[in-house]
Amino acid sequence: MELICPAGTPAAYREAADAGADAIYCGFRNDTNARNFPGLNFSTPELVEAVAYGRARGVGTYVALNTFMRAGDEDLWYRAAGDAVAAGAEALIVADMALMAHVAERYPEQRLHVSVQASASNVDAINFLVSSFGARRLVLPRVLTIPEIAAIARNVNCELEVFAFGGLCVMAEGRCSLSSYVTGQSPNMHGVCSPASHVRYREDGEDMVSELAGFTINRFGPGEPAGYPTLCKGRFHIAEDDGYAFEDPVSLDVMNHIEALADAGVTALKIEGRQRGKAYVAEVVRRLKDALNSAPADRAQHVEGLRLLSEGQRTTTGAYEKKWR
Repeated sequence: MELICPAGTPAAYREAADAGADAIYCGFRNDTNARNFPGLNFSTPELVEAVAYGRARGVGTYVALNTFMRAGDEDLWYRAAGDAVAAGAEALIVADMALMAHVAERYPEQRLHVSVQASASNVDAINFLVSSFGARRLVLPRVLTIPEIAAIARNVNCELEVFAFGGLCVMAEGRCSLSSYVTGQSPNMHGVCSPASHVRYREDGEDMVSELAGFTINRFGPGEPAGYPTLCKGRFHIAEDDGYAFEDPVSLDVMNHIEALADAGVTALKIEGRQRGKAYVAEVVRRLKDALNSAPADRAQHVEGLRLLSEGQRTTTGAYEKKWR
């Protein structure tokens, strides 16, 4: 299976390529990208250089145009698609069906991947995107079990990509409005989930309190790892209990299910983390590539220690086993 790795900066791109990535996904420094944070992403010249760097090493470049176009601003997305094609990107990762239609009509030879932000998670939806826009691959949301993935794979005419390691999102991906509600900025149209400009940490006695746009998201005791303040991973007082209402602040790790995913028909494994630093990217890519190239019995030694790089220093198999309440 292909190992797809994140790069939020040109430096991270080079680290991922040198660490053994089969392909690297990245985005432009604008609203077309669902990780549109200050200090991240690529200018058009930087993307051209990255594509050339990857191609010289046998590494593909996938450009994420994975936000939804705003009425009246469509040209921003159209220009980004044209720039990515001109740069030589092997694939465009797209969420908006109108942009898919534009790419299919304007660049019929360009490989099109459907972003997880499109929230396509059943056979009818996937086959519609394949027949309508010529999609070659679909990134599945992180809400399906392995038997469900296998059932889909048997009945669709495209490649399937799943998340294997990194941030876990169990919301209706591509339809999240929680962050928009408190910050006024949309993850889906501006590419900012819990923008850093709205994040604050403050001390309250011995506790560390995290806030988003003035809302208290969590409170961490002494020595407790402090997660990034997103509403979906907030800890709230509900019905006399304190707990995580939507999802725990943990990272996804399904490396123990590699054979099952391959047998299910999965084509590619994706690492989440374009907002992560180059050292994180290099370490995770190297370890996962070594694990994929190892026999199952030897895999544990390669992934040992990844938990220390995970959110809250904990990992989960998420929906692949659906153990949560």
